[in-house]
Amino acid sequence: MKHANKFVVLMVASVFSTIVFSVEPIKLGASGPYTGGSSPMGISMRNGMRLAVSEINAKGGVLGRPLELVERDDEAKNERGVQIAQELLFKEKIVAGVGIINTGVGMSSARFYQEAKIPLITPGPSGTSLTKLYAAAPANYIFRVSLPDAVQAEMIATEAIDKRKYRKVAIIADSSNYGQLGREDMVAALAKRGVKPVAVEKYNVGDVDMTPQLLRAKSADADVILTYGVGPDLAQIVNGMPKLGFKIPVIGSWTLSMPNFIENAGANAEGIRMPQTFIVDASQPKREEFADKYDKAYSAKRIPGPVWAAQGYDVIYIIAAAIHQAGTTDGEKVRTALEGLNAPVDGVIRIYQKPFSKDNHEAFKSPADAVMGQIDKGIVRAAN
Repeated sequence: MKHANKFVVLMVASVFSTIVFSVEPIKLGASGPYTGGSSPMGISMRNGMRLAVSEINAKGGVLGRPLELVERDDEAKNERGVQIAQELLFKEKIVAGVGIINTGVGMSSARFYQEAKIPLITPGPSGTSLTKLYAAAPANYIFRVSLPDAVQAEMIATEAIDKRKYRKVAIIADSSNYGQLGREDMVAALAKRGVKPVAVEKYNVGDVDMTPQLLRAKSADADVILTYGVGPDLAQIVNGMPKLGFKIPVIGSWTLSMPNFIENAGANAEGIRMPQTFIVDASQPKREEFADKYDKAYSAKRIPGPVWAAQGYDVIYIIAAAIHQAGTTDGEKVRTALEGLNAPVDGVIRIYQKPFSKDNHEAFKSPADAVMGQIDKGIVRAAN
């Protein structure tokens, strides 16, 4: 999108009309991993946000002004995310941050939003501590519409221990902030059930041989593997298991739904389960409609990362509602509005009734806010 001399022409997606605005746009910072191993999540998030922006602008925008996404590729790198956060806040003068996928990038960038008193409402990072970094401050500017790892770990433990009665648990997690914070949450969820992992293994992002980690898990007689990592690396885990004659179930965080895991793992991905906030379901027309709109706009028969596309879409509607309620783009007033939204926000995942409060900046607070998904013939469906 381009603007000059306070005159903006927005060409929205082909499924919507073209609207001409003669006012400055409301800029939203949409940073994310648009290249690299995390890009299926990032691109899906960005495309979901673009759809929502197009819909809102086609109806007149917010406060009579168009929304504009200021997009930047953070490459899932913490240092790059820090640079982008400063550029978006101090050069682009964004009204709010609405992007970020990776926990490390979110943790590294959050302080700039906090110090600038500009809300960051993110649809990506799941590291439990993200929204708590400034919980003790007089005002907390970090919000999330994404399933925290503490909730995911509880769901994974319920599936593995309570429902399926496994007891010899091996955890394999990557060395990133995401992997290690998730591992901590997983160990805690198991401890609540009196279960201590028989193996806790770590690998570096990009590793292509998980044989040492798998051999240690096998030697410990593990009967289930719980994972925290991203798609390509997770595929290396499940593809390495048959070579060792190691056939046990794998359950893990929601990144097991990434297409670059499912495609690279092939038949070895079948039956694997993970938490999901959003699954395209024919029994839920609004979700089917969202998938159809995504297909028409991006010629994608399948959304690469449905969870992140839907969360990105909903974030835009939530921040738009907060700006509308605040009656201004002032950061402090928008934050206050987010903490006490008066009207429900009709998202594609659900209808959000007061999703945040002053003391809780999580839109998804418990396992009741998600479901377990299962890979069935290369597609994530609701698990039975």
